[in-house]
Amino acid sequence: MDFELTEEQEIFKNSVREFAEKEIMPLARKMDEEKHIPPEIVKKVAEQGILGMTFPEEYGGQNSGFFLATLAIEELARAELSMSLPVLVLVTNSWGFIFSRYGTEEAKEEILPKVTNGEAVVGIASTEPHGGSDVAGIKTKMEKKGDKWVIRGEKVFISGIREAREIGGGHVTLVKTNPEAGHRGISLAFVPMNAPGVEITVYDDMGRNGLSTGGVIFEDVEIPEHYLIGELNKGFYYAMEGFNDARVLVAAATIGAAERALELGKEWITERKLFGYPIAKFEGIQFEYVEDWIKLQNAKHLVYRAAWTIDRFYRGEANRSEVNKYVAAAKYYAPQVSFEIIKHAMMWHGAIAYTKDIELEMAFRGVFSYVIGAEGAMNVMKIILGRELLGKEFMPYK
Repeated sequence: MDFELTEEQEIFKNSVREFAEKEIMPLARKMDEEKHIPPEIVKKVAEQGILGMTFPEEYGGQNSGFFLATLAIEELARAELSMSLPVLVLVTNSWGFIFSRYGTEEAKEEILPKVTNGEAVVGIASTEPHGGSDVAGIKTKMEKKGDKWVIRGEKVFISGIREAREIGGGHVTLVKTNPEAGHRGISLAFVPMNAPGVEITVYDDMGRNGLSTGGVIFEDVEIPEHYLIGELNKGFYYAMEGFNDARVLVAAATIGAAERALELGKEWITERKLFGYPIAKFEGIQFEYVEDWIKLQNAKHLVYRAAWTIDRFYRGEANRSEVNKYVAAAKYYAPQVSFEIIKHAMMWHGAIAYTKDIELEMAFRGVFSYVIGAEGAMNVMKIILGRELLGKEFMPYK
């Protein structure tokens, strides 16, 4: 068992950090305040090979796997604490990967090279007004009309809807194609955000401001037949796979933000003096810093294990239960630990942390979205873990 990154992985991680510190970190505050990710930054990320790094090489991707993608997302989040650009990149890498795995060849050739070139983004449209955790209960319908699919319904809390319109692209969308069959009647389809009949509303969120979040209404939206992803009525299973891929990258983003917060906290407590001593000498702060460092290492190792397990799954070396278990644990643990670390670093700073003069408040607002439950509620993660650890007979519901 080797806990060290390989030389290749270390070189890659350092190259992403150098790029992120130079190109992204100076723009973090501007993106948050202007509520906009400049398209030129998306292009620069694409030029680094990061935007579609999980995609197959024939579509311009790196075929990197999710462990390497985890390292990249961690570094992007360390540089942009509001989490906007990291989230745009992680949803594209996770749901674009599902598209590349199950989409039709015609659709993949049309869309994925644009994504890897920074000319389009791919997101996920799952959550509906009545709730997000009950995926099987979605109501958005898709029906066949000649050689087209017609979609009617509504989605809410969808990331990247404005970017998909401005830059290009769309969302992997969960739809009901056999309403009487429960989760066995769900399909996946790619829906461009510029398609006629797509109406969007952008929400005014408290954090992650550079990346849009909003609602989508589909009013008899027509998409070509080849935009169906995978087999008809098998979408629920593809979506569960995609959620695992996305959740491990979300967890990676939160530990990247926490790592930066702990760096800023250490710098402050070792330099800030009270009563003639650096405040790091006071055990109330020193011990808290130590505990946070330990928890961050635990979270990081858990996230890395989850990403490693996903890669083994796609190579046929691990089963789905192992993936479910480690991803749910990472998604449950990492955001909460990260939020606590950010909160502590702000408290060490005192009153100045309640201002926008330092960047920690962006992390506080951004990471909290994943404590609330974006990409999977905390209790849902525990339900998944209970199922995998104890067995399906102990599920709290059927």
